[in-house]
Amino acid sequence: MKVLKVDTEAQLQEAFNIRKTVFVEEQKVPYELEIDEFENHSDHFILYSEGSPIGAGRFRLLDGKGKIERICVLSDYRGTGAGKFIMIAIENYAKEIGIATLKLNAQTYAIPFYEKLGYSVVSDEFMDAGIPHKTMEKNIKM
Repeated sequence: MKVLKVDTEAQLQEAFNIRKTVFVEEQKVPYELEIDEFENHSDHFILYSEGSPIGAGRFRLLDGKGKIERICVLSDYRGTGAGKFIMIAIENYAKEIGIATLKLNAQTYAIPFYEKLGYSVVSDEFMDAGIPHKTMEKNIKM
C-alpha cells in the first residue's frame, strides 16, 4: 500500500470517487455535504493498493491546528491497516509543515481506531450529517 499527496486532477477525482462510495452511497451523507466548500483549501491524500485507489483523506489548517477529515477506505480493504496508512501519511505531512496538534471529528463507532493511533476524545457527542461524532485531538510535536 502506498499513500500519495494528491497533485493531479485525476488523483483528486479518484479520492472524490472513494469518498462518494463510502460516505454518500454507504452512509447516505448528502453529496453536497460530503464535497464541500473546503475542498480547494485542503490537502488531499489517496491510498493505492497494487495501483488501485482504495482509500482517501483530507487535511487542512484550522485555528492553528491540523484538521484531519474524510478518512475512508473501500469496504473490501477495511481491517487491513489501510486506514492507519492514510493517518500516518497525513500525520507525517503535518509534522513536515510544522503542525504540533491534530484534530478530527470521529464517527463514534470509529473512536477505538483513532484511540489506537494516540487520539483522545475532547468533546461531547454531536451530530454531523445525521451521524454521531466526537472531536478528538493528538499532540504530534517532536
